[in-house]
Amino acid sequence: MDSATVLTTLFLSIRIALAATALNIPVALLLVYWTRHEFRGKNLLDGFINLPLVMPPVTTGYILLFILGKKGLFGSVLFELFGLRIAFTSAAAVIAAMVVSFPLIVRSIRISMDMVDPRFERAALTLGADRKAVFFRITLPLILPGVINGMVLGFARSLGEFGATVTFAGNIEGVSRTIPLSVYALLQVPGKEKEAGFLVLLSVIISFAAMFASSVLNQRFQKRRSNEPKF
Repeated sequence: MDSATVLTTLFLSIRIALAATALNIPVALLLVYWTRHEFRGKNLLDGFINLPLVMPPVTTGYILLFILGKKGLFGSVLFELFGLRIAFTSAAAVIAAMVVSFPLIVRSIRISMDMVDPRFERAALTLGADRKAVFFRITLPLILPGVINGMVLGFARSLGEFGATVTFAGNIEGVSRTIPLSVYALLQVPGKEKEAGFLVLLSVIISFAAMFASSVLNQRFQKRRSNEPKF
């Protein structure tokens, strides 16, 4: 594997992981915020959200293919009306990464949300602030460490996604061949173990860098919060 191919695989993997994380974060934030209180059917919703954590990734990819494939339930409609094909494209790799990483992001944000004292929000509402202002000025800063952790976990999970991606997006070089898929392809060729090991090392370095950055940022947030005046 030449350096150009390595760079293409590396940048494609990072781009897909970043896109999946960026698209997941606002959805996860809204979902956690609006479902923070108990309601009928909450356990059912949680079970549905967490399904990708317990299902085999290949099963997740098959379900995506069944729904969004060229002959799928919705994919066929998109193709016939707009000529839009999702399966076996870079967009399919992003969607697969989004689905498998979404539960981790939701869990991380929900843990932080559960630790927020609702009295702060009620006090702000009593003083005349609207819910939008309360969310962005009070709730979001308080749960920011959980959001950052969710971003890191989502990014790392997206970077390492294999089963759903290979089923729904294929293993197409320059399109959906991320680092895990490239490692798998190299291991099928005798004598390519060194190239596969190099890609594995790259993925470990990227994942470690993300976790290290998350730890540093969380420490800074905690330090800043501990220095805030207590009332």
